[in-house]
Parts: sequence; structure tokens; C-alpha cells
Amino acid sequence: MRAPSLRPGAMLIAGTLAASSLVTLAASPALAATEPPAIPAALTGVVINEIESKDGDPGDWVELKNTSTVPVDASGLVLSDSKGTPSYTIPSGTIIAADGYLVLDEAAFGFGLGGEDLVRLHDTDGTTVVDEHAWTEHSPTTLGRCPDGTGPFATTASPTKGAANDCATPGATADLVVNEVESNGDDTDWVELTTTGSGPVDVSGFTFRDDDDARTPYTLPAGSVVEPGGFFVIDQVSGSNPVGFDFGLGNADSVRLYDTTGTLVADHSWTVHSLVTYGRCPDGTGDMTTTTVSTKGAPNDCSSPVRINEVSTSGDWVELTSIGASAVPLDGYTLTATDGTGTTGTVTVSAGTSLAPAGFLALDLPLASAGTLQLRSSAGTVVDEHTWTAEPGASYGRCPDGTGDITTTLAATRGTANACEGVLTPQPWPGGPDEVPLDAVDTFSGDLSGLDYEPSGSAAPGTLWAVQNGDGLLYKIVADGNGGWAPTTAAGWSAGKTLRYPDGGGAVDAEGVTVAADSSGGGVYVSTERNNDQSSVSRPSVLRYDVTGDATTLVATDEWNLAADFPGLGANAGLEGITWVPDTFLTAQGFVDQRTGVAYTPASYPGHGDGLFVVGVEGTAGVYAYALIDDGSFVRVAAMETPFDLVADVQFDADLDALWVACDEACSGRTALFEIDDAGAFTATTVYEAPAAADTGLANEGFAIADAATCVDGSRATFYADDNDTDGYSLRTGTFPCAKSPTEPGEPGEPTPGEPGQPVPGEPAPGTPGTPGSPAPATTHVDTALLTDATRGSIAAPTTAVPGQAVTITVDPRYAGQTVYVWLHSEPRLLGSPVVAADGTVRVTIPADVPVGLHRLVVLDSTGAIIGWQEIEIVAAAGAPGRVGGGSAATGPLASTGLDGRGAVLAAMVLVLAGATVLAARRPARRDRV
Repeated sequence: MRAPSLRPGAMLIAGTLAASSLVTLAASPALAATEPPAIPAALTGVVINEIESKDGDPGDWVELKNTSTVPVDASGLVLSDSKGTPSYTIPSGTIIAADGYLVLDEAAFGFGLGGEDLVRLHDTDGTTVVDEHAWTEHSPTTLGRCPDGTGPFATTASPTKGAANDCATPGATADLVVNEVESNGDDTDWVELTTTGSGPVDVSGFTFRDDDDARTPYTLPAGSVVEPGGFFVIDQVSGSNPVGFDFGLGNADSVRLYDTTGTLVADHSWTVHSLVTYGRCPDGTGDMTTTTVSTKGAPNDCSSPVRINEVSTSGDWVELTSIGASAVPLDGYTLTATDGTGTTGTVTVSAGTSLAPAGFLALDLPLASAGTLQLRSSAGTVVDEHTWTAEPGASYGRCPDGTGDITTTLAATRGTANACEGVLTPQPWPGGPDEVPLDAVDTFSGDLSGLDYEPSGSAAPGTLWAVQNGDGLLYKIVADGNGGWAPTTAAGWSAGKTLRYPDGGGAVDAEGVTVAADSSGGGVYVSTERNNDQSSVSRPSVLRYDVTGDATTLVATDEWNLAADFPGLGANAGLEGITWVPDTFLTAQGFVDQRTGVAYTPASYPGHGDGLFVVGVEGTAGVYAYALIDDGSFVRVAAMETPFDLVADVQFDADLDALWVACDEACSGRTALFEIDDAGAFTATTVYEAPAAADTGLANEGFAIADAATCVDGSRATFYADDNDTDGYSLRTGTFPCAKSPTEPGEPGEPTPGEPGQPVPGEPAPGTPGTPGSPAPATTHVDTALLTDATRGSIAAPTTAVPGQAVTITVDPRYAGQTVYVWLHSEPRLLGSPVVAADGTVRVTIPADVPVGLHRLVVLDSTGAIIGWQEIEIVAAAGAPGRVGGGSAATGPLASTGLDGRGAVLAAMVLVLAGATVLAARRPARRDRV
């Protein structure tokens, strides 16, 4: 704070001369003898209206305004700065006329105002605050309310001491533009401004909106200035950023900036999230396009999105990929390799070649053991380059693909995703290729979020529970008998039921929903981010509702507010999905309580019920297991990292003994399966791409899956809730393969001694929903005639094994991270499709019903090509009878295991195994994973 500079005659007052140190300005009419008597200031609209903290005339000053229609007695009001002392008491007899101004000068109040300071006006008791304003740096002019007397503080165009504020926008707002927008569904939405003019533009007090006029806008704080050639970021509130707008930017949305007069000065709209950001190329003047890299607060990256993705010096090839959002023409692109002494090779991409987003293109050219690669565009601009000094073990590649640093990979993967340490390679969705609309057009109006499926207990369809986050609604959705689903019309459910907090108030921002023990009879549980009536305040709560009555408004019976466990969590970054996991499953799988470091003991949490609730948190992209106690308290039992940037929903799948974690369009619709590993922790074992024909831009914030009892033709239904109500549809459905049951119709029948068993009637027709056509090459066994010395390869496996034994096969480290298919011949039987570990090994189990004798293990790659094969002799376990011949499925010879009529069904089931890890023998036997 500057030292006081006392000068006499420094206090001005609108009206008449009131005291020797008070000067009247003519900014408002003088009080006449006939005017009503002044009333106390504390009872009227006296506000701090303008502040000069630097280079004032003659020094610092503060202007008050009477916004009422009657005179105000300001006598005894107390003015102070951030220190509180000294303070200044306005002299007795000081009257502010209606709509008039009172200027208090530094010479009178006796203290200076600093670059980071505040002005506070107290009532006559010296304690009650009438008004205040704080700032973080000096204004180049003054800080004043715009509009005068009523608006928020902004930088004025010029000082207007004792008169109406000059709210003309300093700088040229015509030169102000939205330069970059990040909206892609994670916790870091933001907007970047720049100016094309030569002078700064002060945007203090400007208001920022999305496309929703009903939403409270965000007012930019004092000191917000867009410098020429600079970039000013308007950020979203988050755990690390407490200042910003408290709403998210949607898949189809707008950003709008208004000046202090309410005039629109800059905006941009879009219809779908950018995979990266939308940005102007070139900065400030170009059209908005999808950028290559997010450049928050910096010049936009308008370069080519093509990257060198993998380099194989032993194979003499280079793989390119694209991190862009649309296909990139590669005509004229050149790739040049040098080794320090000269060029070892150059290749020019053929005319007409283009590279799809996240696609791969491999180019052959000679490479040295140490050298440099340069990729140039058709204009000769260097797009990307890489230098290496030694041969890699497998290859050099970006981890993750396209965007990560180049490092040594686990295996060379020409034309496919890189095999990276600790990175799960997404597998194709094993179900049907489509997500088809399930609801009638305009059944919902948008904002449909979490889903949960409550089984019927039979093969009949169950009930879908869904929540809508905008209005805080809970829906009960049932099958209509004609292939569609819609809210039930019974018991007041037709338009959904409004959710309230336990006090009967609030607007619940409902994001996820679940039932416990597969029954809504014990209540429906809803996960939330905040109370939308206080949308700037985080309230990450789980709410329980009794849904048995007819009332159309539901008041929560219980609330568990988890805010204490998530300090600093943004109001739009709280709980998303929720699911319930039974204690019986957790204890049987050896789940470990992270609080204690030992096996989870349900009795340690009295009053928590019969299971744990698992929630996904948007702001952390993590998943957490909680014991919710019946007295409203809670205990975090475990936390889980996910492979995603955002968690949209979670679902426990009792038929897979696994936990689903779903991401939305921020991850292109991927899902992951988590299983309890040998250490007793939920760990991601498989990541699935979205179904092949699905729109990966859908805002699928809800995910649910039907139970196995509803399986039809080898598949069960999956459900998706689209927050954006794309094309008028909020619900969609797909399929996922069912587990193969030993008693499923179509299993091989009783074999005769020495002969393959005959199929029983009811053999399913080839193909299941979503898996039409021929099976993938690797899911079909090779002809035995191809198993020759020329195809033996170099796999290594035990030469003997007993039925039911797990065996380890060494394939080759160069296949690490890839899915292979292991077959057992005599009569071909698929043993599994494991992912090759970093050391080049896979592990499969010999079926318990395999007859003793000589067999062959055959390993195929994903194209169906033979990697290698080896003989293995199956011998009887100690004390077990031999199983050559016999007349039952348990003791007879190996039944036919060719695909024959079951080919397409088996193909769908095999894909489910891709990427799955082998579970330790100590764990309880689980249901077959398909």
C-alpha cells in the first residue's frame, strides 16, 4: 500500500457544501428545502461505485453512489482498506442526494490504496459490511460498476470522479475473437480469446455464457485484459482451479462473450466435440478447425497431424499415424532416413494415399542401426522427426500411439497399435457392431445420464433405471413388447419423478443410478455432482430413494456427502456412475481393504449392508469403493485408477465376475473390464473399442448390461444413455456375447466310444446377432495337413500335461502385447486367445475332459497364420484312470471341437477373451467368460 499523501480540501459531495472538508459536485440536483429528510444509508442502496488506486487527481479516491430515489444520510459510515486500520468515518451531516455521488479522497481518509487491495464500507457500528470490492492489480484507468451503480466492477474507459461511470469498452472489441475452444468431455473445458488489433482489450466485467440463456453467466474478474498478440483463457472451475465458469461445454454447444453493456462481442458454436480442440488457423484470423494439439494460452498448432509412430530398424520400415480428426491426404509426403554419413533411404508416399484418424501406414525404406528420420509435407515442411543411437530391442514407438513420447516397445506391431509397457491395447467389441435406438423419438429431452438394469429374475426383460441430470429426474423404463423401451405409465412414472434432497429442497444433479442386490425394493441409489440450485458448489453425494409409492416427487431418505474425501473437487467434476458390489463376491475373490492392507472383512463396517458401493468421479477419472453406513457416515475401502481420461458410468457384472467402467465420447466410447487380481485389487484386464458401427461421438454417459438369464441366440443386451439426445434418441442398445453354458442347447451330445459325439437337436444356426458372416481367421482352426516341419516354428511348451493343468507356452517376445489363438489338436479345440506377455509367454489350461494320448498345441496369430506348433502328451493324473475310449462325455474320447455349425457363435465368444489375463490358481473358480 502506498504511503498516505495528505492534502486538504479532498472530499467531494454531490449536493451543497456540507462541511469545510466536503465539496459539492453538480452530478445530481442540490437538496431543496422541500425534499424529504434523508434516511440512514444502511437502509438504502449505497454502494461503492468507482475506485482510483493509482495516479489519481490529486491522489487515490473512492466514489460512493446512492442508487435509491431519496436522499441518504451517510454520516458515520466507515471506510477501510484490506488492513482494516486506519479507517475513516464519514463526518456528521454528510448527505448523498438521490442518484447522487459522494467522493472520498485520500487526503481525507488518510491511507493509500495498493495494487492488490480492497475497499470496504461499514455501517455506523464499524462492523456490518454495507459494500466492498477487492482487486489484484491497479487498473489503467479506474475500477467502476458497469452499468453505473448496479453492474459488476470492470475497468472503466476513463475516470469519472463524482459522475456516472464511463463504461465504454476500452480497446476495440471488434477485434476480439474466440481463438480456441476445448469442450471434449473431460474436466478441463476452456475458451481462449485473442485480439487482432494493436491495443489491449480490457474484458473485466464481461460475461461468458454457453448456449443456455437460463444459466447464470460467469463474470470475468477485474484485471482481465487480452493483450495484442496474446491469449487470454477463460477456464472452468476444477479441483486445481477455483476461479472460472461452473458449467460444462457440451457436445453441441456455443460459447458467447458479452461486454458490460450486454452486447455480444465474440462467439463460436459447434455441433460435436472436437477430438482435440477447435482453433483458428492461423491464430485470430483463420477459420475454426480441429487442431492437432491442444495449446491452451499459446499459439494454435495448425501443423499436419501426421506423426512418425513406430520405427523398426531390423525390419527396415516406418509406421505413420494421424492424431487429427479427419483423413489427411499424404500426396507428396516424403520420409528420409540418414545415418550420419549420408542418406540411407527416401520414400515418397504414393499419390491418392490418405491417412484416417488414428489409422496406420507402414512405409519400407533402409534404416541404419543409428540414424535420423525426417517426415516432410508436400510443401517441404518438416512435420515430424526422430533420432536414435542404437538398435531397439523390438522397435521404437510412441506410447500411447500418436501422442506419446517415442520409446522402446514390447514388440514390433507394423500397421497396428503399439505394444507399450503398462498399456492395454483396446480390443474389438466382441458383440454386435451396432448401437440402435431403443426409445421413440423425443421421449426424452436430453441430459439422460446414468443407467442401471434390475433383473426380472427370469428370462423376461428386467427394468431400466435412468437419471436425468438437468432437471433431477428418475425414470423407470420397461420393455414395450415391440422391441422398444419407454418410461412406465404406472404409479406416476410416465414423466419421471423429481428428486429432492433429504430436506425436501434442491435440484439434484443426478448423474448415476443403481439398485442394491439386484432389487429396487431396498431403494434406488443416485450419485450426484451438486445441487443445481447452488451450481457453483460441489456436493458429491450418494442419495437413497424409496420408489415404492405413487408420489411424483421423491425426497431422499439418506444422503452420504463424500465431499470431505475430495477436497477442491469442481462442482461439475463430481460423482458420475455408481454400482453395488456384493460382499459375498468380494470376500470370495480375496478383495483387499486398502485401509488395512488385509483381506476385506464386511464385519469391520457395521451398518453398511451387504455390499460396497463403487462410484466413478469425473474430476479424478478414478473409481472408488465405499462402505455407506446407515447413520450417514462412510468409509473409503479402495481406490482404482482407470485407463480413461473420464469415467462416465460403472456397472458390476455378476455374470462375468467383473466391473465395467465406461467412458463416453471423450474416449470414443470405450469400455473396460476390471477384475480382482492376485493382490486383491480391482485391475483393468481388457479395454474394448465401441461397437464397430457405433457413433463414437455419442455422449453415452450411461451404460448397463442385461443379465445372462435374458440371453437370446448367444447374446444379451447392452444399454447406452446419450446425454445429448442425438437425433431425438436418448436410449440405444447393442449386444454382448453370453457365457457358454455346459447345458446350452447345441452343445455336443454324448460321444460314442472312439468317435466324435453327435450334436443333439437344437444346434444353433450359424451366426449370432451382431456377428454375421464367416468367423475371423484366427477363430477357425487350421487344417491338420498344414502342421508340418516347415510350420513348426519355435514355440516352446511342456511335452506332457494332465487334464485340467495350466501350461505356459513361450511364443516370442516380438509378439508381446498381441492376441494369439491357442488350439489343441487332435480334434481341434480352441483353448483361449490370450495376450502375449512382455516375456513372450501365454498361459492356457488343458480341458479336464481331454483324453490321454498325443496331441498338438498350435498357436495362430490374429490373421490365422501359424506361429508355431508342438506335440504334447496328455497323461492321466496320479490315481486317475486312463481315458482312452469310454462312453460318457467325462471319460470318452475327445468330442468334435471344430467350428462346424457353431462357428459364428464361437467366434463371438473368443473375441471376449482378447486381452484377458490368466487368474491365479488360488482364486475361486469363476463363471466362464464367454
